[in-house]
Amino acid sequence: MKILGKTIYILFVILLIGIAGLFLGSLLPIPGNIEIKIVKSGSMEPSILTGSIVIVKPTDSYAVGDVITFGEDTAKQIPTTHRIISVNERNGETYFITKGDANEEQDQTEISAREVIGTVLLDVPYAGYVLDFARQPWGFTFLIGIPAGVIIIDEATRIVQEIVAIRRKKKEEVAEPGQGEINV
Repeated sequence: MKILGKTIYILFVILLIGIAGLFLGSLLPIPGNIEIKIVKSGSMEPSILTGSIVIVKPTDSYAVGDVITFGEDTAKQIPTTHRIISVNERNGETYFITKGDANEEQDQTEISAREVIGTVLLDVPYAGYVLDFARQPWGFTFLIGIPAGVIIIDEATRIVQEIVAIRRKKKEEVAEPGQGEINV
């Protein structure tokens, strides 16, 4: 039973570290301009599911077939992740025509190469739901704050128990007469 408890505790800590890492990774700049984005629509299904996170990295060139993320990423605007179906050159500038895999029609507007955030390197299904929840105040408290507090309290309790055990052992050593002494 003790092994099961330790295993659950270790898995809990690993999960907590994973969620915290995902949360921080989406907020902090990662070397190499890698960004983590949440897919909020089903336009790329079944390739990329709604609620997935995509890891995006800018490259020097993009080709037909690449899945790219483009557009502004603000509180009111969400970037789009679609596949390039055509590349056009005009006046020395590159434009892409994109389409979501689940969409019947291509996107209405061309995307300038300057609008592209990067190409999708990896997608993790459903992790975006957890990340989006963790970004909310209650979600952060529930997914990161409370578990971290539980771990801190557990570790503090263990430290106190160890200190009490050491003090008890010292008192017992002082209370017992030393070995090897002869009482006359």
